[in-house]
Amino acid sequence: MLAYLVIREGNKWSDVFRLIPGRTVTMGRAPTNEIVIKDERCSRYHAELFMTRDQWTLRDLDSRNGTVVGKDRIKGDYPLKPGDVIRVAHTQMAFVHDLSKAFAADSFSRSEPLGEETVVAPYPPDASLSSSDSGVLDFEPTTITHRRNKTKFLASRSADEDLAIPKVGRAATKLCRLAFELAKQPDVLSVATLALDGLFDGAKVDAGAVLLCRKHSGNSGVENELEVIAARTDKKPTYHRISNFLAETVLREGEAVLARNVGDDSTLGGRDSQGDIQATSVLCAPIRQDNDVVGLIHLYATDGSAEPDVDDLEFALAVAENVALALRNLDRQQKLADDLSQTKSEIVQLRERLGDECEIIGSSPPIAQVKQEIARTAPSRATVLIRGESGVGKELVARAIHFASPRKNGPFKCLNCAALSESLLESELFGHERGAFTGATERKIGKFEAAHEGTLMLDEIGEMSPSLQAKFLRVLEGHPFERVGGSDAIKVDVRVIAATNRDLERDVTKGEFRRDLYFRLRVVEITVPPLRRRPGDVVDLANHFLGRFNAETGRRFRGFSTEALKLLQQYRWPGNIRELKNVVERAVVLGRGEFIGVEDLALSNLATSGDSAELQPTSFDKYQPFTLEEIERRHILATLNHCEWNKSRTATVLGIERSTLDRKIRRYELGTGEDATNRSDATG
Repeated sequence: MLAYLVIREGNKWSDVFRLIPGRTVTMGRAPTNEIVIKDERCSRYHAELFMTRDQWTLRDLDSRNGTVVGKDRIKGDYPLKPGDVIRVAHTQMAFVHDLSKAFAADSFSRSEPLGEETVVAPYPPDASLSSSDSGVLDFEPTTITHRRNKTKFLASRSADEDLAIPKVGRAATKLCRLAFELAKQPDVLSVATLALDGLFDGAKVDAGAVLLCRKHSGNSGVENELEVIAARTDKKPTYHRISNFLAETVLREGEAVLARNVGDDSTLGGRDSQGDIQATSVLCAPIRQDNDVVGLIHLYATDGSAEPDVDDLEFALAVAENVALALRNLDRQQKLADDLSQTKSEIVQLRERLGDECEIIGSSPPIAQVKQEIARTAPSRATVLIRGESGVGKELVARAIHFASPRKNGPFKCLNCAALSESLLESELFGHERGAFTGATERKIGKFEAAHEGTLMLDEIGEMSPSLQAKFLRVLEGHPFERVGGSDAIKVDVRVIAATNRDLERDVTKGEFRRDLYFRLRVVEITVPPLRRRPGDVVDLANHFLGRFNAETGRRFRGFSTEALKLLQQYRWPGNIRELKNVVERAVVLGRGEFIGVEDLALSNLATSGDSAELQPTSFDKYQPFTLEEIERRHILATLNHCEWNKSRTATVLGIERSTLDRKIRRYELGTGEDATNRSDATG
């Protein structure tokens, strides 16, 4: 069966909507409805119409203002009959089966002729329901009657419109407009100038100024304490400054003053020093911030026919309060700007420092290979093992990997495993709960939790105890962990970078390092070369450190002397980059002159780690037919002499055990005869 809704909005029939069985029709203010009713009184989803048991049914969707059929507000489902009129807000919808009968005069209570047709309106727009009509008005809330984008108090008015408003209302309107404008001014001069313009427009004065107290003024007297920020005069060529008596009165008492008939009173500014009459009435209002008077507004009239009154005094006092608020906002803005500028400067400095700490200096082939390995490794999540001697910059490489990776915005945490005992290291890594051990007064999160979604570097990983290695391996495998003394499982997303200067393979063979952990750490291995193997980078590193320490200490060294640079390149650097940095820092602090010379460089006599001490230059100047035993004897003897017969240090340099060195000393009889004269410490 065909059915229609004939929709009427206001005075016109606006649309005809065909109802299709099996399709639910929703009506409301939201644009997703089939019937959109643009009325504030209509809910977003107001009602729905559907067919059930061959009967079209209307259901109100808990709308705010309700749905009316005829004169009754419906509740729940309402079966519609042909001729029913549905009312939603100001929209009416006639439900009919035969569209030709929608405009029949005998089907409705009222009809209106429109052209050749008869349009029927059940409720004309000018009609309203009485309180007896089923109480329809009882549930209708207050309607929106007016809309505005901007307040009329901020709009400019004509002279005729101003005259139609009482004086107090005009003053309030001007004050409201002025307050908004004062809040937009960028500086003190603009605030003072705008305040004077508003005062001249709202009060009967023709001259005046805004004066502020000087900050930290060392001068005495009111004339030196008050500074004229802005002045204006409409009749006299120049502004006549406020008298000392009046200024002191306002500053001391903090109250606004209105004085009339001051033409013969010089203390109030009626006459100047030459006796000329300057003002007939004077008005002065303090500019107060909290309990302090920071300035004042001085106004006066020179025409006796138009003198300020008490209302003008009230208006000036209100303007002064708004000026004080505007000045305070400017001070806050300036302070925020200064703080922001300082913060930006600190951020730039920190970024520069962070860039220095992550910048790998050098262009030699060994360091270029390290940079390439960093670039290939950084984008992945693979665990990295960094190997190298102490002081070569393993942490620098780890930082470079972190800040070149997708985790660069996450935290970077570093922990030295050799600096803590086993129990403390476990607490530092995994955290602990309150009361877990003596001294645990509060809960602490570990480095793993702190490095969530970031990178955790573990330096000297070879020093970790075997028991702690097992727990560390489980976390590396992705298993959750518990804090010391806790039971809650914690799972984190952390990339681990390990570093060591030990021979992990030898430790694995001896059972001092877990084999499975070794293979788990050694997914990607980066070996950082010692400084002696890249002598071409020594000069670049030395100049880099010189520039940094020049900036930190305020010194102005222009560089290194030729002899100093030559010595730096020839030196073996047993302490690697850390030693070079300290040598340059000492030279900058204690050096004299414009250039750093050889005498400013404090180099050590230590042998390099992992390399045997050099033999005397004459040992291999030319070929000599020595046996291997003789060469070994001479080499061991040279190393003992270089290490001042410290056997432990000599064994370390030679890469052998102390017991092996003792056997070779006895075998070659190095501790007797002419060799005894070179001996300084035979026992080590």
